[in-house]
Amino acid sequence: MAVRNAQRWFQRFGLDLVELAVYTRTQAYDPALAKIAARAGFCYIPGGDPGLVATVLRDSPVGDALIAAWRNGAALAGSSAGAMALCSDTLVRQSFPGRTQRRALPGLGVVPAAAVLPHHDTFGEKWYPSAREALPGDVLIGVDERTCALWEAGTWRCLGAGAVTVYSPGKDAVRAGSGALEGIPQPSTAG
Repeated sequence: MAVRNAQRWFQRFGLDLVELAVYTRTQAYDPALAKIAARAGFCYIPGGDPGLVATVLRDSPVGDALIAAWRNGAALAGSSAGAMALCSDTLVRQSFPGRTQRRALPGLGVVPAAAVLPHHDTFGEKWYPSAREALPGDVLIGVDERTCALWEAGTWRCLGAGAVTVYSPGKDAVRAGSGALEGIPQPSTAG
């Protein structure tokens, strides 16, 4: 469903997304899929299970190919769990049941020393206390629904209907509804 929603959304902009079916570690190690990922001009990682997204792609040929494509000029984006996976850390449920308590797992590391709190305006903000406890030195990035933090021309910017809240360690939270965002680490271009 997430892929079909993304295909409909990006069709508005004249982009035809093709699903790269990578749901397991076995698929993430498929050389044919890694080759397709390496040639991509636009890589979009949709939402889903944040622990699964990061675990499947991290340190795999397909995950490495997606990041290499971005470092070579492709656009790289993620929503919800996909955005979470792009950071050095991704937040997953600490226990079941438990909607707000989070623990950290390693992410893909595109944005170092950071983690995303997605759906910040609806429920992600409630994750903040446990996220801060789990990641005391990370920048936590609260992204509202229908909103993005965009890295462009050496600067992070907020675009969309909502706001981005940046929680830098030891500082007050800064919420921005548009324009430049301060405090989010620069993406890692090292390979």
